[in-house]
Amino acid sequence: MNLEKRVLSNRIPCHIAIILDGNGRWAKKRKLPRTFGHKVGADNLKKTTINCSKLGIKVLSVYAFSTENWNRPKEEVDYLMKLPLELEKSFKGNFKKHDIKVMFSGRRDRFSKENIELLSKIEEKTKERSGLILNICFDYGSYTEMLTATKEICDLYKNDRIKLDDINEELFSSHLYTKDLPKLDLLIRTSGELRISNFLLWQLAYSELYFTKKLWPEFNNKQLLVAIDNYQKRNRTYGGLKEKK
Repeated sequence: MNLEKRVLSNRIPCHIAIILDGNGRWAKKRKLPRTFGHKVGADNLKKTTINCSKLGIKVLSVYAFSTENWNRPKEEVDYLMKLPLELEKSFKGNFKKHDIKVMFSGRRDRFSKENIELLSKIEEKTKERSGLILNICFDYGSYTEMLTATKEICDLYKNDRIKLDDINEELFSSHLYTKDLPKLDLLIRTSGELRISNFLLWQLAYSELYFTKKLWPEFNNKQLLVAIDNYQKRNRTYGGLKEKK
């Protein structure tokens, strides 16, 4: 049985997240500008999203720009701020063809007016679609997400809208950016780095982790299948005991 058939014959993860790492290093190896690496990375995101959709994955969350990425060189940040427009142009037609819904998770108070309007336009245009959800984490940081949720819950308590005993995991989760998404099954990080980098820290509690040395522009459909195949071979116990089949 070939790899794709084996993957499709087993449990497909419902929600996959990917830390898109290695664009700059991919470009540097080829003596190209880091911004060109980000362009190739954006093209690869389109391919990977479509591949995930074909496999029956329900949600793909991607780490496109972190709250810490503002500290990068201005030229690189300026280019990364063009990514929503690049993706909108690149995905045009493909979003509709594959019934892909798009949402953006993260802060929006530091974007240009044009970018804020573009994000809202993309979300509004795709909101009724029932295929794969592409969750683009843009100006996202898990610390910020959890602090914002905490402040919202404190405000509810202060205004007597909830009781202290109402505060539990379910309530906290309902104030996160991912509140309407299924639980995270698998996190993939490219480029060989072995860290989480402030990404989906709450959501990762019982997800499986997969690290590959492949740089993001090199991460193709075969690499995706290898990651899922690895996930399918694991015994997920969620803290309990479960016999392997």
